[in-house]
Amino acid sequence: MQNDPNDSDNPGRSASPDPEPAQAEALRKLLDASRHVVFFTGAGISTESGIPDFRSPGGVWTKMQPIYYQEFIASEATRREAWRRRFQNTDGWVGAEPNAGHRAIAQLIKDGKAASVITQNVDNLHQASGVPDDKVIELHGNSTYATCLTCHARYELVDIEKEFRSTGTVAPCSRCGGVIKSATISFGQQMPALPMQRAHDQTMRCDLFIVLGSSLSVFPAADFPLRARQKGAALVIVNRDPTQVDDAADLVIHAGIGATMTRVVG
Repeated sequence: MQNDPNDSDNPGRSASPDPEPAQAEALRKLLDASRHVVFFTGAGISTESGIPDFRSPGGVWTKMQPIYYQEFIASEATRREAWRRRFQNTDGWVGAEPNAGHRAIAQLIKDGKAASVITQNVDNLHQASGVPDDKVIELHGNSTYATCLTCHARYELVDIEKEFRSTGTVAPCSRCGGVIKSATISFGQQMPALPMQRAHDQTMRCDLFIVLGSSLSVFPAADFPLRARQKGAALVIVNRDPTQVDDAADLVIHAGIGATMTRVVG
């Protein structure tokens, strides 16, 4: 069952306000006037699907230390701990469903109004909402499958989980003997070159760049809104709390993402 991100089971989060009608109308006019729209999404859009964000009170990193990439590679015990966390769903991703914000983006992409979505999230909710895989640019990977770090073979988590619960570990890649890891970018792991290049290309082409639910505090990903603004695109930020890039934006809306996008698209 989908959780309400504004209820008492989602600690550290209070209800986000609805947008002012004038703000929603301003965003609608920007969308209508644009030819190449790019969305950039962060944890704030996923909290509306009941996924706790990592850094806020009650988030994952307030309860446990993150596992760094180098530690994962170096230690079998650390790899077992990483898989234990994954299959205990300590991150809250399992069972989450797309919300109104995801669906609005999907509709705009389906209608040809938006070109792509660049996301810092790893929960696969954009794809689940109907956005085609080739329109989603995942800067931090995807939590719904695993890959070999050497040959990049894909492994489905349902098979990995069966193995882990049976043996207490995850064997090396059957193809090359490499280490298998969830297909997410861990702390200390190099950012993926191809998604970063695709995100840059889309940023340079857009005439409207819309940030939804990102604090814009994690770099280098947070550079993209500024690149878009510097090359002449309009910049919109929809986020519950202020960001350090607000002063550069053409429009800032401190309101719920689903409520805002429903008014704009609905």
